[in-house]
Order: sequence, then C-alpha cells, then structure tokens
Amino acid sequence: MIPLRDTVTSRHPPIATWTIILLNTLVFMVQLTLPPEGVRQLFYLFGMVPARFTHPAWAEQIGIPVDTYWPFLTSMFLHGGLGHILMNMWALWIFGDNVEDRMGPIRFTVFYLVTGLVAGIVHCRLNPTSTLPTVGASGAIAGVMGAYLVLYPRARVITIIPLFFWFGAYQIPAVVYLGFWFLLQLISGAASLAQGAATGGVAWWAHLGGFAAGAVLHRLFLSQGRRPRRFQADEAVGDEEWRRYFG
Repeated sequence: MIPLRDTVTSRHPPIATWTIILLNTLVFMVQLTLPPEGVRQLFYLFGMVPARFTHPAWAEQIGIPVDTYWPFLTSMFLHGGLGHILMNMWALWIFGDNVEDRMGPIRFTVFYLVTGLVAGIVHCRLNPTSTLPTVGASGAIAGVMGAYLVLYPRARVITIIPLFFWFGAYQIPAVVYLGFWFLLQLISGAASLAQGAATGGVAWWAHLGGFAAGAVLHRLFLSQGRRPRRFQADEAVGDEEWRRYFG
C-alpha cells in the first residue's frame, strides 16, 4: 500500500514538519558527496550501533568513541539511500502536519525528538550485541504516526493498492492503515528476534517503540490553545474522484 495523503486539513502551516524534512534532505545531500568509505565511517560515528555501548572494547578497537550518546539523536537525520529518505519524508509529510497542528511547532519538534530517542533505546535494548549501524528517521516518524492514530481516529488515508498490473486509489480508515502497518512491524520484529538479528537490517522494534511512545506520550505535548475541530464531511474525498485518475 502506498499512501498519497490523508483527509484532514491542517489549520496552521506545519513549520516544524517542513524544517525537519529540509534538515534531513540537506544531510542526505551531504552524504551524496561522500565516497562509500566516507559514508560507512559517517554511519559508524553518528549512526546507532548498539555494541558501542554494550561492548566498549570492541568499539575502541575499531575506532568508535564510546563516551558519547549523540548517535541517539544524530542517527535520526541519516538515511541509507534515496528510497529510504523518500519513504520516511513522505510519511512525515502526510502525518506530521496534522500532529503538529495540535501541538505547535516547538512542542512538535520536542515530541518528534523524544519519540525518536525512545525508538533508539528500544532498538539498543533488544539488539544489544548488534554491530550494524542503524540510521533513519523511522522511529521518530513512527511516533508521529502513533500520535496521529489517537488524535485523528476518524481520518482516512488515500492509498494506492497495487494488484499485479492494476492499481487503484481508495480511502482507507486511518485506524486500518496504521493498524496494518503496526501489525506488519510486530510480525517482522518477532521474526527478527527469533532469528537473533535485525532482519534485513531494518530496526523493526525501533518502529514499534516509537509508535507506542507517540501513542502514549503525545498528550504531554498538546497545546491547550490548539483545540481539535469536528470532522467535516467535505474533508473526505470520494473514491470516484480518485478512480478517475487511478482506476
């Protein structure tokens, strides 16, 4: 399933969401200027490598500093490739503006970073011996998605569903779309634990940790001056309108 947009219109310009997307894009552009070995060094220095904290002797042996916890933050702004950053920023673009709408730019930024930190901690706790650097904003964005699920339970997500050589765009309830996403992460995370490694290099449990943190902690960041408004019928786009283009 490929999400296109949601059906909730935000009231305020999503300044923080735009800024986070811009920062991630700028960092990725810097990555593109580096040779492969430079990118590898960047990931090991500023990415999340659980073994650097649980096995400091190993980290010192390969030249990774062990007396800093900045990677919990800096890893959120690194990405493993073009597809990686596009998927993450697109998800942030779809769900971030509405969550920011309820929090305000400053509170949303802090919320985003906190859920990203929780995601990193969960990943380290469940993969303590991993020597692979984990990078990406997925954990923080999962936190945004968790908050969105609770704040906008009646929203719908316009989603492309490909079936072999045919595809169409449909309105899927946000609880169904995000619930399916969470279930996929849970199944994949359980499989990774069973295999004793992060399957495919994906930090599934970081996603789950971030999502849970967002769903639980978002209330601490809501702005009292930004009240929710009632769901309006004109916020829902009819399936037939999208089928004219994708049917």
